[in-house]
Amino acid sequence: MNRSLYLVKRLLLAIPVMLFGLTLSFLILYLGPIDPVGTILGRDATPTDIRQLRIQLNIIYPNGERVPLWDQYYRVIRDLVTFQFGDSWTIKRQVPVTELILGRMAPTIWLGFWSVMIALIVGIPLGLYAGLRANTYRDYASSGFGIIWRAMPNFWLAVILAGLISAGGALDWYRTFLVETPVGGTPDAVRNLFTVHPVFEGIPILEAVGIPVPNIVPMAIAFKWILPGALVLGSSSMGNEVRIGRTAVLESINSKYVETAKAKGVSSRRIVLKHVGRNAVIPLLPVIMGEFYLLIGGSVLVEQVFGINGLGNLFFRAVLGPDIPLVMALIFIFIIIQIAFNITQDLLYTYIDPRISLEDTE
Repeated sequence: MNRSLYLVKRLLLAIPVMLFGLTLSFLILYLGPIDPVGTILGRDATPTDIRQLRIQLNIIYPNGERVPLWDQYYRVIRDLVTFQFGDSWTIKRQVPVTELILGRMAPTIWLGFWSVMIALIVGIPLGLYAGLRANTYRDYASSGFGIIWRAMPNFWLAVILAGLISAGGALDWYRTFLVETPVGGTPDAVRNLFTVHPVFEGIPILEAVGIPVPNIVPMAIAFKWILPGALVLGSSSMGNEVRIGRTAVLESINSKYVETAKAKGVSSRRIVLKHVGRNAVIPLLPVIMGEFYLLIGGSVLVEQVFGINGLGNLFFRAVLGPDIPLVMALIFIFIIIQIAFNITQDLLYTYIDPRISLEDTE
């Protein structure tokens, strides 16, 4: 099947998946025990104020009748798919939801980037190394590290690491390594990682195109602040990669094509890089792509513990708010991200292993 046709087909199939996720979230939020009006106005609100706010939030009509659930559902879905997220209800009254999300996106992206990088840089090489040194003390040490690291719950590791850093002692060096930032806040450096330089300045339409240039000092400051959270967030994936990588290497080493390559006199280095390593990545691909799913749910906990003002922290506050427009917008974005990674994973399979066709990934 042509890749373009396959991509169109997957995008069409993603529509009911997205609608299902949004519908379920809508029903939980709009039928649950949530009273945003009471949260916004407080206990001293007058009946007139409550009525006016309910009309403003499209909960009742001006004549006092309640807006039907199907009408609210249609309005919510229509606004989401057209990227009209509306204004915040409780987090920041009358501030556009898009503005809130864009303002918190940089810390979460930076946290997610280093979470994935730590897991990839440590987990995959350690798993491949354990497989190539099977049944030796090096293998036992590497595999044991992966098992122990995987067994540690993320929430426990986050609390312990945050406690060690705040208490000092053996981690005094890290406290001095950190820059001075407000307690419970992310440094502004996280939001200034790149400077966009215009390339076509003065040219209509193209003048919006620019080249992002990394800012070295803000990147270093942001990395120091994000590192503990990234270590916690990438820990579970790291253990999975060690275990699955070791198994994949053992299966590849004992395969017939490796024996054939050895019989032809192919060097050990070439066998490891071209045959063993490439085929070992195939079972690791779902694990690697699954790390991005962990960033969606895990960032909520990690950002709360380490005081990182990203999307996870914002989502947690919006749920407690309750800020329904903000929650629905973030859920919509999370669903889009998950669908995009699922499609990307299937397409990467066909590039890594030519034996896999697009029909096999369906």
